[in-house]
Amino acid sequence: MARVKRGTKRHNKRAKVLGLAKGYWGAKGSNYRTAKEAVEKSLLYAYRDRRAKKRDFRGLWIIRVKAGAMANGLTYSRFIQGLKKMKCDLDRKVLAEMAVNAPEAFGRVVAQAKDALA
Repeated sequence: MARVKRGTKRHNKRAKVLGLAKGYWGAKGSNYRTAKEAVEKSLLYAYRDRRAKKRDFRGLWIIRVKAGAMANGLTYSRFIQGLKKMKCDLDRKVLAEMAVNAPEAFGRVVAQAKDALA
């Protein structure tokens, strides 16, 4: 069997890892072995936190919708219940955007939810 030295392949593989580790502190940015460990760990964090970001934003939207509903005299749970009764298709992201940037329109939605509850 022929001998395989992997000169350019090995160099490219290591250059890729060190490129991803560029800017890391100490040996993590220059030593291949420690850079590889640091890059693997950082990629795991990135994967995990892309999912956590979705949870965090949903919580933020709920807080903003709750504040807007409370300002119009309705609790968050009663507001969501009213939206479901009137079969409203607005999601929490849109409702939060309305509560922050268009409070008068959000107030009208809250009023309609109150009417649906009555």
